[in-house]
Amino acid sequence: MECVSCASITNKYKCSKCLAPYCSVNCYKTHKESPECAERTAARQTTQKPKNNEEEEPTIYPPFSTDDTVPRNLLEQLEHSQPLRQLLRNPHLCALLKEIDVAHNANLAMTAAMQEPLFVEFANACLEVVEPMTEAEKEDLRLCS
Repeated sequence: MECVSCASITNKYKCSKCLAPYCSVNCYKTHKESPECAERTAARQTTQKPKNNEEEEPTIYPPFSTDDTVPRNLLEQLEHSQPLRQLLRNPHLCALLKEIDVAHNANLAMTAAMQEPLFVEFANACLEVVEPMTEAEKEDLRLCS
């Protein structure tokens, strides 16, 4: 992809309004003031209307589905989990999640985070919502504890 301002090859950033690629803060500042950004934004809004008035996060790569992909309706249920809300009030957990979000190597960041008991508790709270344990699994867990 070419930077919308300087035409250098980049895949670092995308404009939050029109999704045009750019390579630096200076190029972004130049681009956001340009009429091209406004035109692209208008064209994008007319051709692509968000579902349920929600704006999708701009990404370089399109989303893809795997066997491990959690359906959107289950992910939306996370919002209503009180144990999860309580955990997210912890600033240490929030810092861990931000580190994972911006990590260049997500697998390495997740492996490191799984060493933190607080993160494991967070992951378990998420799993309890999207993939609850069966009664047999709960009994096995009680026997192991």
